[in-house]
Amino acid sequence: MPGRGDGGPPEDAPWPEIEAWRGRQRGRLIKLRQSMPEEVRRQAGAEVLARIDAAFPGLAAETIGFTWPFKAEIDTRDFVAEKVAAGVQAALPVVVAKNRPLEFWRWQPGDPLDSGVLGIPIPARREVVVPSVLLAPLLGFDGAGYRLGYGGGYYDRTLASFAQRPYVIGLGFSACRLESIRPQPHDIAMDVIVTEAGLWRTPKA
Repeated sequence: MPGRGDGGPPEDAPWPEIEAWRGRQRGRLIKLRQSMPEEVRRQAGAEVLARIDAAFPGLAAETIGFTWPFKAEIDTRDFVAEKVAAGVQAALPVVVAKNRPLEFWRWQPGDPLDSGVLGIPIPARREVVVPSVLLAPLLGFDGAGYRLGYGGGYYDRTLASFAQRPYVIGLGFSACRLESIRPQPHDIAMDVIVTEAGLWRTPKA
């Protein structure tokens, strides 16, 4: 079948063709996101986090994995800091070896930080925790709940490695939705996706 009206390759195209298309989409979506006025991004991010707060009042009892904002992603730091103040345990992802699952190291506001891969801050002290909820940034995404990240495969590899997978909340901007990311066997769908336009739980097989 042809792509779903988005100019992409067929769903059953060879992986190199899909991989090349995904690479082009990544470049386009990063530019799109970074071109948004800061106030528009900030307001959209506030709406996303308000939706998460309303939909998941039980977050106070969870261990939350989140990410330091990168390339104009939604900034969840203050949101998570408020949860930590209420007793939540939080953790940031750390690349410990190339092509290996991420570790999550405990984080609290004010903790010393080091520079990790691509200069993204990580906790200076290694205290590994296992998140029960993961706030996963979405570069691109589709209606089936699949996430387009930066191409390293770290999130899918990490989710596949957990004995008990965390509940994954994908958060991003509605403008970055694709008809399909052309999911492959290694891709793992989010449990729920939240944008400024709404919240929906992804279909399950």
